[in-house]
Amino acid sequence: MASPPCARGSRPLPRNTPGGKGVYYDAHNHLQDPALAPHRAAIAQALEALPLGGAVVNGTTEADWPLVTTLARENPRLLPSYGLHPWHLARRTPHWQAHLLAAVEATPACGIGEIGLDRWIPHPDLEDQQTVFLWQYRLATRLNLPASLHCLRAWGPLWELLRDEPPPPRGFLLHAYGGPVEMVEGWARLGAYFSFSGSFLDPRKTAKREVFRHIPPERLLVETDAPAMPLPPALQRHTLPSAEEGTPLNHPANLGVTTEGLATLRGWALPEALARVEENYHRLFGQAP
Repeated sequence: MASPPCARGSRPLPRNTPGGKGVYYDAHNHLQDPALAPHRAAIAQALEALPLGGAVVNGTTEADWPLVTTLARENPRLLPSYGLHPWHLARRTPHWQAHLLAAVEATPACGIGEIGLDRWIPHPDLEDQQTVFLWQYRLATRLNLPASLHCLRAWGPLWELLRDEPPPPRGFLLHAYGGPVEMVEGWARLGAYFSFSGSFLDPRKTAKREVFRHIPPERLLVETDAPAMPLPPALQRHTLPSAEEGTPLNHPANLGVTTEGLATLRGWALPEALARVEENYHRLFGQAP
């Protein structure tokens, strides 16, 4: 399999320029999630109005990878990413590796994710998680694809796995980074980027926000994780009806207020925050032509 190109398509993406209208970048979401299906047309309009410069759509199971591909083909601002999430390992087929390789071969400008380790779920099989994760991470390294990593209550095991593991040359994303501030320097040396979640704007999450004051500016990104990790209700500019089971949904266009929240946290004017995020986004996920 040939190494894929760094850029997507031939259509130029908008740029953040002094005096221009800000352009926003979402480093991690799940626009393919069935909970968003009834609202996709309205969501697309809201993102166009934001405006959206680029977004990474992360698959989590073999079943949703085709829809991730479809959404990215319909909108060149979306970068497809394919991964087997640690929550869904029991659902994988015996041919999951072949299916993942086929998705990557069919869409070579892509990412690997969402992949990772999770000890928050009941009865986690960490050994199985590590085996599946490492296979996917090594694929990202071999093809120099950006990897989007999930980690809950497993920062020590993840560090032990990766500290001597060659990373993708372009780096990898620790999505909605929730690890300790003491690990930031080490992760950055390994090539990590760290994405800020709007859920961290909850007044009760002071500790998570404090970590993001110490992340190197050249390693900062912004994410929504939509439809997961909603912002505090008082901060939401865009809302969606709750899922059938009552779970609150995060509207992807809340990317705007999330980016503003990070700018305020770091003491930056919004244009500076937008420009930094844009540069970091393209460095990790691919430059616009």
